[in-house]
Amino acid sequence: MKQIAVIGTGYVGLVTGTCFAEMGNQVICIDNNQHKVTQMQAGEIPIYEPELDVLFERNIKAGRLHFTTNLAEGIAQAEIIFLALPTPPGADGAADLSFVLGVAEELGKLITDYKVIVDKSTVPVGTAEKVQAAVAKNARTEFAVVSNPEFLREGFAVSDFMKPDRVVLGCSDSRAADIMEALYKPFVRQGNPIYIMDEKSAELTKYAANAFLATKITFMNEIANFCELVGADVDQVRIGIGADARIGKRFLFPGIGYGGSCFPKDVQALAKSGKEQHYDFKILQAVMEVNENQKTILLPRIKNYFRGSLQGKRIAVWGLAFKPDTDDIREAPALALIEALLTEGAHICAFDPEAMPNVKQVLADKIDYATDEYAAVKDADALLICTEWGIFRNPNFVALKDLMADTVIFDGRNLYDADQMTQHGFYYSSIGRNTVYRNA
Repeated sequence: MKQIAVIGTGYVGLVTGTCFAEMGNQVICIDNNQHKVTQMQAGEIPIYEPELDVLFERNIKAGRLHFTTNLAEGIAQAEIIFLALPTPPGADGAADLSFVLGVAEELGKLITDYKVIVDKSTVPVGTAEKVQAAVAKNARTEFAVVSNPEFLREGFAVSDFMKPDRVVLGCSDSRAADIMEALYKPFVRQGNPIYIMDEKSAELTKYAANAFLATKITFMNEIANFCELVGADVDQVRIGIGADARIGKRFLFPGIGYGGSCFPKDVQALAKSGKEQHYDFKILQAVMEVNENQKTILLPRIKNYFRGSLQGKRIAVWGLAFKPDTDDIREAPALALIEALLTEGAHICAFDPEAMPNVKQVLADKIDYATDEYAAVKDADALLICTEWGIFRNPNFVALKDLMADTVIFDGRNLYDADQMTQHGFYYSSIGRNTVYRNA
């Protein structure tokens, strides 16, 4: 059993703390948001992440998971301190390290015995050195700084943490390496590797992984756009190239772009880090440009269908989160498309199983919010699908036809078989496939 402190209770911090507690460790999560801490102390989970609520409740009841706003109290008994703090992009695209380095300075004033301080946040190359220096300003005892990037997918974060493909530890202190390896061994009993490397390589591993996946998604979106021009079917192309073991099947599904808290921020930060070293990541620049355009690629089609004017048109939107099984709306393509539709004078009624409370904080009453997916489409001139939630995959098409003012679907996630949509009697426009028309 280890004594662990986790500073920051966002998606990464809360999953990290809860999963370590699930393995029998004593964990205290620290956050400066008193309302949030009070909520968690009362057993209320502040985010939506599948399976997390069960572990959260179980470990609070078992006395292994605790919460506080008091930094000194939180780290007093901890052998390992995880920094799971926000690193938002600044105006120039660089990751803002002020939260991380600010807490690091405070830790230097507070630690009284050997601590392993772990960068769990996604941070640029060289951050471990900066954290080391920030702690050392005030420290009167030995400590070590480790880079331990997370590879969690929102919607699958608990399973990803409990059964990781790999654990990456950037560590030059042998004592800290032993402590961290022992901490993670219960999670890799099936033989998945723990890689111990230098701190800079560990930091770059996270950025490189996310940038590569974002590039793969974006490349497939470009292929989808080209398919439409030449009359090819992107689903067939995807299957054909995905069978190549060198390419693989994953991250080949086209759509209206990627979003979330990781890919946009990390690609941008890596490109900015390149510029700081006088290196131009041309591929990443193209990825960002294509992805931004992809978010609203359906807008011209929607306008064209309505003969150039969306004024007063009622558009139903299914899905607001950047991906299914999360309530995260950061950089969500749905929001970019909704804003564009509003500018064109459209009236929006949206439904999302989890993300509507977060969207209300951003859009307030600029759009309407439905109680379910069928309420959203009532009297709609068109349905726009932005997130591939499971409940949207097999709707009652007869009910949709009865409820909608016009049987028109613009599918940003290719949920339906195009040929079958003709049989159902819908005008159906998707990504990288031929538009299909209603049967006469």
